[in-house]
Amino acid sequence: MKPRTVDKIATSVIVFFALLIVGILLGLLGYILMRGLSHVSLDFLLSPPQKIRAGGGVGPQLFNSIYLLILTLLITVPLGLGAGIYMAEYARPGRITGFIRLIVEVLSSFPSIVVGLFGLLLIVNYFNLGFSLVSGALALTVFNLPLMVRITEQAFRTVPKQQKEAGFALGLSKWKIVTSVLFPVALPTIITGTILSAGRVFGEAAALMFTAGMSSPRLNFHNWDPTSPTSPLNPFRPAETLAVHIWKINSEGLAPDAAQIAAGASAVLVITILIFNLAARIFGRYIYRKLTASKRMN
Repeated sequence: MKPRTVDKIATSVIVFFALLIVGILLGLLGYILMRGLSHVSLDFLLSPPQKIRAGGGVGPQLFNSIYLLILTLLITVPLGLGAGIYMAEYARPGRITGFIRLIVEVLSSFPSIVVGLFGLLLIVNYFNLGFSLVSGALALTVFNLPLMVRITEQAFRTVPKQQKEAGFALGLSKWKIVTSVLFPVALPTIITGTILSAGRVFGEAAALMFTAGMSSPRLNFHNWDPTSPTSPLNPFRPAETLAVHIWKINSEGLAPDAAQIAAGASAVLVITILIFNLAARIFGRYIYRKLTASKRMN
């Protein structure tokens, strides 16, 4: 068989599978949105859930999901960046470095239910933080940190060595090269890793059932005192997220329109993730231009 024929066959197979994956993804998104958007309204997005009468909303659950995402990223991103930069630029090859990489690989393959049980035993009970947003954020940090570490390390390792050598030739310090030369180039990949990590936070349910809880207190959105038990900003209160709410309302079935609420909540969850992804990419491009002082990004 001629090389050109083999190349055409291989290209056709690759394109076919790529289009198949895109088609499956679009079909899944289309099914969720078409099934749930008809139940989404402003009242649905802002009102609390109702177990006795129909028409319950997902307002507190949506706020809890976004708030939990912010708390998790505030913990995960600095730790992931620091550990990834250390593994890529400062750690010397050896048994200790290899052992650290092994631990990261093992943690990245842990089932979320195991992380949830670990958080229940250690964070909720041993450290006595109870079912709270902080407990959920710490559990999700354990769950997402290996991904951030691996992506940050790979992002720094893909930067051409010539740029690092040019920095040393100019007399720059190691830290200056990391922050001014390597980090701007690695930033798009790091942004992608952060988006993937954030998507896991939005869609996670098993780990949060054992740490953040499956119920929320009645919140007063006019009370912004983070020490008040009814304040939405209190990080030490129980918090039912949107993903947990979808599972709970389907399993309990107490609301008369449980299927409609679950469909609408699923559509809201998907739309929220899409909006966050687009916003994160736009913000990443803006930061990249600022750090590199370039007017356009190739």
